[in-house]
Amino acid sequence: MARTKTPANIVGPQIRKRRSDLDLTQEELATRCQLKGFDISRGTLSQIEAQLRCVTDDELLALARVLKVTTDSLYPVEKRSRKAASTKPNRPLR
Repeated sequence: MARTKTPANIVGPQIRKRRSDLDLTQEELATRCQLKGFDISRGTLSQIEAQLRCVTDDELLALARVLKVTTDSLYPVEKRSRKAASTKPNRPLR
């Protein structure tokens, strides 16, 4: 089946940026994940960062923990803004 142009995830670029900010290679990040009990290869991490592979909830949580960030910070800024706006409590009409 041919790959579409639609990204498989929206967190890949933020994972790559955080890894780069920590001055880690993909191999080093994969090793840190493995030491924390999250079995991921460098190749899988590469596919996630390139938005070629979906990321499960468990994987997102594990990556956030190893990268020492919140899961929310791995979403693009525009997605975080919409999420924050949609979680505001409704005010009663007067």
